[in-house]
Amino acid sequence: MGGWYYLMSQLPALTVSSERPLPVTEEYFMELCSRFLGSRQMAVLKSISLEPPRVRTKTGSVLLDTWYENERMLRFALAKIRAVRMKKDIEFPADSISPDIVQYARTACGMDSPLAAEEYLNEIRGMLLDRITPFDQFSTDAVYLYALKLKLAQRMKSFTEEAGAASYRMIYDHILGESK
Repeated sequence: MGGWYYLMSQLPALTVSSERPLPVTEEYFMELCSRFLGSRQMAVLKSISLEPPRVRTKTGSVLLDTWYENERMLRFALAKIRAVRMKKDIEFPADSISPDIVQYARTACGMDSPLAAEEYLNEIRGMLLDRITPFDQFSTDAVYLYALKLKLAQRMKSFTEEAGAASYRMIYDHILGESK
């Protein structure tokens, strides 16, 4: 536990809010973790993604498995709502989706602003992470949780007006190019 204590005590508090500057970079975090984690744990840490695998796979971490399951349900709920609105018939997994997750997806899809919807979904994802926070703050799962929060915070920082305008122009130009 001593090694975990030294690792976790070097990490500053982190929130997924987009309003505050990030206290650490992902590069710093990974380098710091490489001093304390074994090769297997580092491999899992490097593979952590905000996008869950489409098919359930065990990661060896209860926290990550739970995160991926919640995120998978949220993404399926969002896709299902969007498909219904577009009158598309799409095959979805027969998995049952929690009523809370369905409500979060409905709320996000009902928002007028895509940025507001993303900010709302980021808050929901942060809340879901808080729900699965391990009791032992000096554990591998605590490190994985920190990695997920850092990735969420970085993702929200990437939503800028300039990036949005560039993305819009690219999509618009692509649509015009296809219609010619």
